Amino acid sequence: MRSALVIGTGLIGTSVALALAGRGVRVHLADRDTDRVRTAASLGAGTDRPPEGPVDLAVVAVPPAHIPAAVAEVQRRGAARGCIDVGSVKGGPRREAEALGCDLTTYLGTHPMAGKETTGPLAAGADLFEGRPWVLTPTAGTDTEVLNLALELVALCRAVPVVMDADAHDRAVALVSHTPQLVSSLVAARLETADETAVRLCGQGIRDVTRIAASDPAMWIDILSANPGPVADVLAAVAEDLAETVRALRALQSADEAKRTDGAAGIEDVLRRGNSGRARVPGKHGQAPAAYETVAVLISDRPGELARIFADAGRAGVNIEDVRIEHATGQQAGHVQLMVEPDAAPVLAAALRERGWAIRQQ
Repeated sequence: MRSALVIGTGLIGTSVALALAGRGVRVHLADRDTDRVRTAASLGAGTDRPPEGPVDLAVVAVPPAHIPAAVAEVQRRGAARGCIDVGSVKGGPRREAEALGCDLTTYLGTHPMAGKETTGPLAAGADLFEGRPWVLTPTAGTDTEVLNLALELVALCRAVPVVMDADAHDRAVALVSHTPQLVSSLVAARLETADETAVRLCGQGIRDVTRIAASDPAMWIDILSANPGPVADVLAAVAEDLAETVRALRALQSADEAKRTDGAAGIEDVLRRGNSGRARVPGKHGQAPAAYETVAVLISDRPGELARIFADAGRAGVNIEDVRIEHATGQQAGHVQLMVEPDAAPVLAAALRERGWAIRQQ
């Protein structure tokens, strides 16, 4: 691929452009918002000048509702040999594109499974897609050249291609992406009118659950409007579980021992099913989930402390598999939770103690 046209310079479009430009592709940028185009260009994502002739691949990075019209416009102008979109919903936009008369042989729906809570070109990065799944939804009629161009783009972005049926993709993201967004928002909404004393008790658990609730509502309205049915189906199943959990909790309040036993069994069931489902979430680099040991280290909120603890772990010859920071309420300190291979945990704890770090017992 020598040239590309990226239409839409938000987080995803600009990140694609940065990755391609960084690997020698000539990238042209387009957006109805001229300020965003200029910002993306200033970051090195490409040029805001239109291409003089057809590019190899057009990348449509606009909200799902606008994808069909954007694809139709690319094809009407003959702006590219092939066209893909990077929207988070696939079935509906393709059917609408077909209804508009688009040539589906040279158009391919794709979805990079990466993102952030923040949006816009300033949030973009060339490494956003590295190691992340990138779904491709070709049909029997998809032109081989267009599929190869899409695969080349995925490789240039250092993502991992995954081929799926468009509607199967939409059901999958309803479960693993769209419903979690709504559930996170529903939990966070309980905090809106909560007593200030309760809010001050927020710890890492509530921060984890509500992290994605900080996402842009306008963006999510666009996404959910394009995939309402599958999301509603998942939420309906969640609602059934919630109703049963409420019933079990009410039973735990009963003076009747048999009812309390039944309630405890209901709570245990949902917790165990949660354990089982969580265990299926892919681990590091998309591999099978791994069981790590946690070494929790007390750390002060001063510049350079994280760098120092990572350097000490490196001197001990221990690889940090994952890391989390738990901030202490009302104090300029917290705990860094270092996840390591089980055999490495005692080695790391001993080495850090020798270097003066305080280790919290788990």
